[in-house]
Amino acid sequence: AGMNGTAIENFVCVIFNVSFMNCTWHVGRTATEDTQYFLYWKPSRKEDITECQNYIKDDCGRHTGCRFQNVTIYNKYAHFLVNGSRSGQNIHISDYIIVEKLTPPLNVSVNCTEASHRCSIWWQPPRTSHVDISSCFKYEIVIENK
Repeated sequence: AGMNGTAIENFVCVIFNVSFMNCTWHVGRTATEDTQYFLYWKPSRKEDITECQNYIKDDCGRHTGCRFQNVTIYNKYAHFLVNGSRSGQNIHISDYIIVEKLTPPLNVSVNCTEASHRCSIWWQPPRTSHVDISSCFKYEIVIENK
């Protein structure tokens, strides 16, 4: 729905430092300066839809993103809606990408024994913004001999 070329493009949300999320988008190709966008989201089935409270704006004052704090996504369920208006015409988006930049593993411990020339390494999974399942993580260990 909406006028051709006014819908936002490249909608991406990046979660970082466990609970902060920035969502950004590009203004539609034919969007004029009077086009304004509004972001709504619902982090879980049980929560209400809320509008962004901290918009990122371009030089024309159009909303091109949003900053969120205290983000938690339950059961991989998050719903986003970006709509807006241009001279009374509606604008909608249908798809999005969410990326989480993970923190390093927690409580890394190393125990090396010189006699056996072996080392044991333990760690806990990084904290995430969503309900996590430890078996979903894959790790790579790089050992450098200094």
